[in-house]
This record gives sequence, structure tokens and C-alpha cells, in this order.
Amino acid sequence: MNFLSALALATAIVTALATNVSAQGEDCEVCIKVIEDVRNMMNKSEWSDKSIVEKNLGIYCANGELPPREKKVCYYIDPIKRDIAQPFSTGMPASRVCKRINKSNAEVCAVKFPIKSAQMPKEDISKLRVKQLKKILADRGIECKNCVEKSEFVDRVVSTAHMDGEL
Repeated sequence: MNFLSALALATAIVTALATNVSAQGEDCEVCIKVIEDVRNMMNKSEWSDKSIVEKNLGIYCANGELPPREKKVCYYIDPIKRDIAQPFSTGMPASRVCKRINKSNAEVCAVKFPIKSAQMPKEDISKLRVKQLKKILADRGIECKNCVEKSEFVDRVVSTAHMDGEL
């Protein structure tokens, strides 16, 4: 019995660590946040009314204080509010709503949150793909022209970690 408990605990820890690294590049993460924010600003009884859902999408997107990534998703979903209101009104989870609208408009899920690497240990940064490392450096305004090996990109990301919060 102790062996099974230890095995279950070890599996849970490995899964949690893997989720922490893989959650950095989750599909449709900004779209999911927008849909969940709209859902949270509505009463549960209003979820089934498509016109109210469309109106609340418009109110959320009209907010002038939205962060830039949410504004970008709003730009993409504004013309297709009715297509979003249909699955939204059936109570479909936000992730499935976003995946469904991604079929007709792939830009919706292309918007990603920046990867925050300042608090990540070097071991976790080295688990990222080179494409993600290049994106981190590009977000910081750093070019790595002479970087060839992945380890060089990792070292550059680590050495510029202090620039993470500036942009």
C-alpha cells in the first residue's frame, strides 16, 4: 500500500512540474481568458441568451483599459460575436469555444501571453524550445545573432532576465 501511495505522489509531482512548463505555451490562452472574463461578468442565468452574450462581449471589448493581448483577441472576435455566442450560450467550456472559433479564424489562438522567465530556474528555461527562447529574447528587444546552439539561447535568456518586467 505504501508503494502505491509513493508512486501516486511521484506521478502527481511529475505531472505538476510538466504542467508548469507546458502551460507556458497553452493553446488559445488569451482567448480562454477573454471568454472566462466575459462569463464572470455575467449572471449564470444570462449565459443562455445569445443577445446578452453578444452585448457583454461588446462591453468587455470596449473597455479602454484592456491589456494589449486581450485587445488583440477582441479585435479578432468582434466581427464574429454571434459565432461565439452560440457555443457560449450552450454552456460550452471556454477552451472548447476558443478551439471552435479557431477553425474559422486561426489568429484568435495565435495570440499568446509572454513567457515570464525571470522566476523560472535555468533547468526549466532549458526545457523550452528554441522558438520560445527566441520569442522571449524578441519580447525583450534582444538579438542573438551569433547564437547557434540552444545552450547559447538559454544563457542569453538567463543573462537578460532582469529585463523581463520592463516591456
